[in-house]
Amino acid sequence: MSTQNQSSLTTDLCGLSMTSPIVLLSGCVGFGEEYTRVEGFSNNDVGGVVLKGTTGDARLGNPPHRVFETPQGMLNAIGLQNPGVDAVVDDILPGLDFKETRFLANVSGSTIEEYERVTKRFDDSPIDAIEINISCPNVKEGGVQFGNDPIMSARVVEACRAQTTKPIITKLSPNQTDIRENARLCIEAGSDGFAVINTLMGMAIDIENRVPVIGNRQGGLSGPAIKPIALLKVHQVYEVAKEHDVPIIGQGGITTPNDAIEFLVAGATAIGIGTALFYDPLVCRKINDGIAAYLERHSMSSITELVGSLA
Repeated sequence: MSTQNQSSLTTDLCGLSMTSPIVLLSGCVGFGEEYTRVEGFSNNDVGGVVLKGTTGDARLGNPPHRVFETPQGMLNAIGLQNPGVDAVVDDILPGLDFKETRFLANVSGSTIEEYERVTKRFDDSPIDAIEINISCPNVKEGGVQFGNDPIMSARVVEACRAQTTKPIITKLSPNQTDIRENARLCIEAGSDGFAVINTLMGMAIDIENRVPVIGNRQGGLSGPAIKPIALLKVHQVYEVAKEHDVPIIGQGGITTPNDAIEFLVAGATAIGIGTALFYDPLVCRKINDGIAAYLERHSMSSITELVGSLA
């Protein structure tokens, strides 16, 4: 890619300058070091990396099976397995190269107090921004209840806002009645940006034994199967967010440059890549090249000309 084309991909997310609109999604790249072991992959190819969901104390996660492939998608129910926020801040963050890309923490919890505790711990760390996960569909407490209730969502955001000066990006659930209202209340509570959407709730059944395939019974559905839903939700949130200049990371089934461009046109400032990484670890470079070629073909000098350009 030429230097001129590369510069056209620069974008700003909540005051953070990024050399690419691509953000690697939480849970798909561990704590930022997993994909650096893939030959040909570089964190320099992406604008940001969202670390694995982190709770106050260590969690073992859900019983197996935790992952199951579905037509055009994947179910996962990891259950927020992680070593706890102290281990992440003290042991993992010092090993990350913050000169390569932006790193965003993903804060999860079962209570508002836990969200506060984890957010405050990350505030005193080199992390660039904090994603508030109020919409996790594969844990039995916390996430789903908070994420599907606009008032509870706002309460979590407000509590976290009081604990940090870093940018807060709220991860919104598609499993709710009115995502616009949720977005509006979260903006009022202090959210600087949104990640839209989290996975949808789904399940799979072993018909021979007539039992759920996923040990947690239900899991989050991701991949191309959810792309049309994600695209609509991004545009709905954009209708609210644009009035307050609040950016969106659009995510859900993005696997090609065309997918990414659709999300940008719908209103996303950045685009999240997740499930696609599992079968094409080098997909980010292809998407960057494809977006740059599109901009050149349409005589656009900046990716910002695409954002929210839907007629």
